Amino acid sequence: MELRHLQHFVAVAEDQHFTRAAERLLVSQSGLSASIRALERELQTPLFVRTTRRVTLTPAGRALLGEAERILAQVRAAHEAVAAVQGVLRGMLALGSEQCIAGVHVAGLLATFRHQHPDVEICLRQAGSGALAEEVAAGRLDLAFAVRTQADSDQLRSVPLTSEPMTLLCHSSHRLAAAGAAVTPEELGGEVFVDFHPDWGPRRTTDTVFAAAGVRRTVALEVNDVHTLLDLVDENLGVAVVPRHFAHKRASLTALPVKGTGEAVYETVALLPPRQATSPAARALMALLEATGASPGTTGTSPATTGASLEVTGTETTGAAGA
Repeated sequence: MELRHLQHFVAVAEDQHFTRAAERLLVSQSGLSASIRALERELQTPLFVRTTRRVTLTPAGRALLGEAERILAQVRAAHEAVAAVQGVLRGMLALGSEQCIAGVHVAGLLATFRHQHPDVEICLRQAGSGALAEEVAAGRLDLAFAVRTQADSDQLRSVPLTSEPMTLLCHSSHRLAAAGAAVTPEELGGEVFVDFHPDWGPRRTTDTVFAAAGVRRTVALEVNDVHTLLDLVDENLGVAVVPRHFAHKRASLTALPVKGTGEAVYETVALLPPRQATSPAARALMALLEATGASPGTTGTSPATTGASLEVTGTETTGAAGA
């Protein structure tokens, strides 16, 4: 099995089209088709269902895709490791992040990283924490800043960044704002909620809190960005349970503590692949994060105060969560 066969296979799987994949790879369509046929002969099974409009993966193709992506990511990391030993950090840093993530100022961190490592191409993708975890585990992202959604595994490890409690945001004329007291999930059961897509970290945390309390809630207004959520609450169209640092983004809203949440907190982490698959660029970014510390505007508990501090040796970064 040749690496170029895997590269061609992944490109066709991503584009779902031989012509587009060939154009992106700068190879002839006939050469690309021959490469895929060679791979199918070696594996003794079809990898794609071909139609006149597009191609889709067979079950065997879906099984191969994740492994192929991991292999290609490890090969890229090996090339970059050799370049790093030679004193030059180059290649690509593929980073994922949720919006308004606590514990790291992503834009400032990347600006400093680019200044220090101008030969590294930076690619950034925003998505929900669940999707980001899958992308890192599959090797499509070098690392991601996200909310913890699962335990560490053989394909995914996490470095704690910060944690904070959840807070209720409501309009100043809301009945709960007038009371000015902490609220429980039980007291919020009859409210209309504004919340994020279920894959977002804050939504996952809030769902966990209410499920643990046995309280059903109605998410009538589902959004995919922070400022729209704040706008809807500001118009008194619903209430929102969000990480505490969101309250600083809209002074006109009333913020109330949410009690009775047990151990459920909003915990942000850096998600990375296993050490042997972590790229030099990702290690350098984590080292820079440790050197610069958390964002000045971050609220909550810093890693240093939770016992989850990072330990940096050269460009290798480790932490209390198996980093």
